[in-house]
Amino acid sequence: MLDHEIIFIDEGSNDLSLEKIKELSNNDSKVNFVSFSRNFGKEAAIYAGLENSTGDYVVLMDADLQDPPSLLPEMLGYVLYDDYDSVATKRVSRKGEAKIRSFCANQFYKIINKISKTNIVNGARDYRLMSRQMVNSILELSEYNRFSKGIFSWVGYKTKWLEYDNIERKDGKSSWSFWQLFKYSLEGIIAFSTSLLAISTLSGLLFSLISFIMIVVIVFRTLIYGDSVPGWPSIICIILLVGGIQLFSIGILGEYLSKTYLETKKRPIYIVSESNFD
Repeated sequence: MLDHEIIFIDEGSNDLSLEKIKELSNNDSKVNFVSFSRNFGKEAAIYAGLENSTGDYVVLMDADLQDPPSLLPEMLGYVLYDDYDSVATKRVSRKGEAKIRSFCANQFYKIINKISKTNIVNGARDYRLMSRQMVNSILELSEYNRFSKGIFSWVGYKTKWLEYDNIERKDGKSSWSFWQLFKYSLEGIIAFSTSLLAISTLSGLLFSLISFIMIVVIVFRTLIYGDSVPGWPSIICIILLVGGIQLFSIGILGEYLSKTYLETKKRPIYIVSESNFD
């Protein structure tokens, strides 16, 4: 049997999860845990697990049983015998997931892969096996605003993809609301693409050009034909449209600036409340 360790990351849970983890740890020296002072999010939990791991190979797995442990022998075989640095998984179906959620997820992958140089596989899960070299490379990226699916792809390394059908969780339901998923998607786009800034710049140039053409037309009609220019409602609509685009562009710029601001604070990715690591 391969020597192994199991690390549970408790995201500041308020149920009996930590007590059950402690019980497992007391009965098995190979079981360790890290408990956060509060919920710092999934990305912080992934980073904490990688940071505290010591093995030559590391597996990331959700505790809700949506990641099939039965794939582990096959995953290990690829890295041991087929010269892969990583074995990643992706869902080929979204059975049991709300249709609107599935649609939005598919659109997110299409958008981010068009505007980013980092390819992110549609349906990719965080469930994967990685070599120590790849894990160390990921840990070097200690940025506060994290998007692991993009980071896994950005660091490179030879990766084998395994497919499986979506598995509905055995108990409970996802705590991720639609708004949280939207914010997480936006963070992913901002973290791996500056295209939104380019889009806002192009929009500004386009409407500046349109405005210039309209001014030329108005001056021409007034001087040549002596026509007064009717259509105040249309002008107001154009002003509102341009104003909306300006606010949208400022919002995009604000998102990038806010991420930069948080990075400069150098806050820790997570804070440990309790752990059994020495």
